[in-house]
This record gives sequence, structure tokens and C-alpha cells, in this order.
Amino acid sequence: QVQLVESGGGLVQPGGSLRLSCAASGFTFTMYDIAWYRQAPGKQRELAATIGPDGSTHYATSVKGRFTISRDNTKNTVYLQMNSLKPEDAAVYYCFLPGRLFWGRGTQVTVSS
Repeated sequence: QVQLVESGGGLVQPGGSLRLSCAASGFTFTMYDIAWYRQAPGKQRELAATIGPDGSTHYATSVKGRFTISRDNTKNTVYLQMNSLKPEDAAVYYCFLPGRLFWGRGTQVTVSS
């Protein structure tokens, strides 16, 4: 069955960096888009970034230039490198498989001094 397992979240100071990982299984990884979404308390879940099977990427305006999405097809893993983090980036970050409408359980990112 499809599984998406996020990791790498934690507490970081403003201006710091984190790298999130999404380990995927149960489907043909190389054929699908994968996305990272995030949801802050009291707010709607929003798209952060997506990556296509060919490595093409799309970013939300709020993260463009600071976040980088990538994939390693040999490890069935998608990464989200987050730099220059701001307090407003704090959220639960979810991995999403649009082709199957499947969500991971999320990983918490806290940005605070």
C-alpha cells in the first residue's frame, strides 16, 4: 500500500535551515508528482512546492528563493531544503501524492528564538 513518511522537522531559530525528507513506497515513484504542503495553526493547508517526475519544480511565492524541492529516484525520497526560515514558516509539513490523493502524517517545523 502507499506510504509517505515525513521526517526532519524540529525547532530552528529564525534564519536557520532544515531539510525535510519524504520517504515513499507502494507505488512507482518515478512516475508521479510529489508535493509538500504546510498547515499552520488556525490556517488552511497550503502548497509549498511540487516536483514532477522529470524534476520540474513549482514553488509558492512565499517560499520561492528560500526553499528547494528535490527528489532522489534511487531512494524513492523527496526532500525539501528550507533556508532563511521565518517564524511564519512554522507549520506541520505534509508530503502529498496528487495522483493518488494520499497524504503523509506530517512533520512539525517550529521557527522560534
